[in-house]
Amino acid sequence: MADKKLSLHLDFHSGLPIYTQIVNQIQSQLVNKMLKPGDQLPTVRALAQELRVNFNTVARAYRILDEARIISTQQGRGTYIIEVPPPEISEKLRYESLTALTHRFISEAFRLGFSEREVVQMVRDSLKSWKEANEEDNE
Repeated sequence: MADKKLSLHLDFHSGLPIYTQIVNQIQSQLVNKMLKPGDQLPTVRALAQELRVNFNTVARAYRILDEARIISTQQGRGTYIIEVPPPEISEKLRYESLTALTHRFISEAFRLGFSEREVVQMVRDSLKSWKEANEEDNE
C-alpha cells in the first residue's frame, strides 16, 4: 500500500460526519478487498492534508478503526490493516456501508427536490432493471 494511494471521496454536504465517511469508506474497501491485511494507510497528518480536513477528524476515524481491530498503529512504523475481520464483523461492516450509501442517496435525492414516493419508485425501477440485466448475463 506504500505506493498505492488510498482513495476516499468525502461529501461535505451529506450531513454524515467526515470521520464517519472515512471509517465507512476504509471498511468498505476492506470488505471489497481493495485493502488487504498488511496494507499501510497514510499517516493521520498526510491523510488530513490530502483530504483537506482537520487532523483531529482523521485521528478520530483511525481511533474508531483501531478500536474495531481493523487497523493497528505502530509508533515509528505506521498504520496498517491488521487482518480480515471475522464473518460477523464483516457482515456488520457491509451493513454499515450499505446504510451510509443509502443515507447519501436519500439525502441527495431530497436535496434535489424529489419526493419520498419518487425515490421509492426509482429504487424499485432500478432494482427491476438491475435484476433483468443480471438474468440476461446469466443466460
